[in-house]
Amino acid sequence: MELTGSQVIIECLKEQGVDTVFGYPGGAILNVYDELYKHPEIKHVLTSHEQGASHAADGYARSTGKVGVCLATSGPGATNLVTGIATAYMDSVPIVAITCNVGVSLLGKDSFQEIDIAGITTPITKHNFIVKDVTKLADTIRRAFTIARKGRPGPVLVDIPKDVTAATVEFETKAVEMPARISSTITEEDLKKAVKMIKASKKPFVFVGGGAVISGASEELKQFVELVNAPVCDTLMGKGAFDGTSDQYAGMLGMHGTKASNLGVSECDLLIAIGVRFSDRVLGNAKRFAHQAKILQFDIDPAEINKNIIANASVIGDIKEILQRVNGMLEPQSHKEWIAHVEHYKEKYPFTYPQTGLSGPYIIEKIYEMVQGDAIMVTEVGQHQMWAAQCYKYKEPRTLLTSGGLGTMGYGLGAAIGAQTANPDKQVINIAGDGCFRMNMNELATASRQNLPLIEVIINNHVLGMVRQWQTLFYNEHYSATILDDGVDFVKLSEAMGAEARRVTSREEFEAAFAEALECKKPFVIDCIIDSDDKVWPMVAPGAPINEAFDEKDLNNKE
Repeated sequence: MELTGSQVIIECLKEQGVDTVFGYPGGAILNVYDELYKHPEIKHVLTSHEQGASHAADGYARSTGKVGVCLATSGPGATNLVTGIATAYMDSVPIVAITCNVGVSLLGKDSFQEIDIAGITTPITKHNFIVKDVTKLADTIRRAFTIARKGRPGPVLVDIPKDVTAATVEFETKAVEMPARISSTITEEDLKKAVKMIKASKKPFVFVGGGAVISGASEELKQFVELVNAPVCDTLMGKGAFDGTSDQYAGMLGMHGTKASNLGVSECDLLIAIGVRFSDRVLGNAKRFAHQAKILQFDIDPAEINKNIIANASVIGDIKEILQRVNGMLEPQSHKEWIAHVEHYKEKYPFTYPQTGLSGPYIIEKIYEMVQGDAIMVTEVGQHQMWAAQCYKYKEPRTLLTSGGLGTMGYGLGAAIGAQTANPDKQVINIAGDGCFRMNMNELATASRQNLPLIEVIINNHVLGMVRQWQTLFYNEHYSATILDDGVDFVKLSEAMGAEARRVTSREEFEAAFAEALECKKPFVIDCIIDSDDKVWPMVAPGAPINEAFDEKDLNNKE
């Protein structure tokens, strides 16, 4: 059948099983929007800004494992997607961004709203395309989805000149072949070496990252941990891959990780790294990281091996496939004394915070208690993000959505919209700081327009909290450009955008407001006023080894 380029785009989205797209129209993409108007089977969520659309596609993808889709017009519409695309790239999130550009004959002539979005996004996409020939459009879109899903997932951009969306072509529907899990790189030699190292270890520690979440390897990971009989720590991106309520879970590793994990990893003789990229926030001083241990690394991306940390052995391939095979070769190990030693650290260095007054940790713990651990938690970036990682116990994967690699302030509300749209029966909660909320609070209007029952919790300290914490500890309390006490009323702003809103200053007020929010069928904002100098503990100073994590008590003793 003969279709226009716009019709081809819609038919290809339907082929791929796309049920929702997030976007914002404009002149160059009008043909696509005109066709989308005729297809109510694809839900379009009109965001307040294109950045919100890219974050919503990301939240949709992270919470479901499916490819998220966002649309934008040429020029500033396309460039407004860039931060969201980069966020997805850093955290290996599969999204397809479709932009439209000026006509082919106008490309390269500084035409109105022309931009080389393919050139701009080359470093932050797995791949991108500009389609100048309508006969190549369908196969390009199909390829974009395959690339986004395959192996280590990530964002792909397809840029389409406006005249290509109007041109006609013969179109034939094709069945979608989902990419197979990557297993050809898993060798018997590598597996045998891995098993030999595990058997020889007396003090193993399992370190879990986002790759285990992406591959859907939770069951295999649980079996693996039981067979190895080892304590477990995770990264921010790995939360929920291993049950955070398990006795063997020691907590997050790194700059704001638990002392139990940081000390345990520093003392182990084998660190089994599963789907991690050894970021600087985990390593601290890379030369002294896990300095007593051999490193065994499982990862789908060979580029991650020996990138930041030298591995003694590795297995390359899909995490689920690797763990299945290793589990089949491994008999149960026993490390009772080592597990008891790490358990002693957990008891000696428990997570604590003041038991009076409203604080970030209290708010997160109360949320966990009131939702009984059954919610999709989304965060912005900063102190509140770390408290959400420390104080909420993630029992399942895809229940914490957060910008780990890029650290994108303004990510959370858009991502929450995407997650709530994809999971209408789940409670979605976005934890924000007041600095982050200001970034993209316009998306509250989107949530209201869509009548989404998400809850926005603003942990409001009237400062850029994490930056202020560094200024306090390392910059002689020079609070340069971090004080936000300017009288902006988040409750009135939220109400003006169609949401319910409450301001709370005490524990009792927060509990009452959150109970009300859980019953509300529309967006609900809770503005929680906390002290400006509350800090995230424990902490590792930049460049210090992770076994030198300190908290407020340590700081006071040192002084």
